[in-house]
Amino acid sequence: MPSRPNQVRQWLTRPWAPYILPFALFLLLTEPARFFPSLMPLLYTIKTISVGALIWYWRHSYRRDLSPKLSSGDIGTAVICGLIVLIIWIVPENILYQFAPGHQFNPYALSRTSAGAYGLIFIRLSGSAVIVPIMEELFWRAYLMRYLIDPDFHSVPMGTFTWLSFTGVAVLFGLEHHRIIVGIVAGLFYGGLLIRRKNLKAVILAHGVTNFGLGIYVLLSSRWAFW
Repeated sequence: MPSRPNQVRQWLTRPWAPYILPFALFLLLTEPARFFPSLMPLLYTIKTISVGALIWYWRHSYRRDLSPKLSSGDIGTAVICGLIVLIIWIVPENILYQFAPGHQFNPYALSRTSAGAYGLIFIRLSGSAVIVPIMEELFWRAYLMRYLIDPDFHSVPMGTFTWLSFTGVAVLFGLEHHRIIVGIVAGLFYGGLLIRRKNLKAVILAHGVTNFGLGIYVLLSSRWAFW
């Protein structure tokens, strides 16, 4: 019978591990904040750093997924897509159905000093605009969207379309967020961008534009419920 260290090593070498485990770790470290709101800054910092470290550790595993360079058309389309999703995310607030919202991430209320609040803002923006887009797109679009076509997902070209993979991932992506309907619409936009451009980096960029724009909007409007 294999020892536990050998079992862990086998898990870490599975083809799906670089795509699933960062995402799973992020969710695992998100849930405790619902029950211990005072730990939210610490947990968000830990999960941002740890998930970023995992992505860096497995960076060579994503080389094929991220190999095409972004063309000017990719960049322009991605930015437009990200801004459209940003508008869709903000405008229907308090109109469309949502799950019970989580606790608000207000850095000024969560920190006792201005320096601490600015540190939390930096961590939150870095996490939401850099780490989250990379982590989520690797899981949802690079892994699951292809896995639903063929369990040997690496054999499926990036951006391959089937109705099951396109709509299924969009719905599951929406269910990951408590803003379910706009989450599904965002998933459709990001999935459509991948199918259109065949470039995962374009989708990561669009997702990053959305999240960074949302962060700036939150800081300017103090609508902390979006964080």
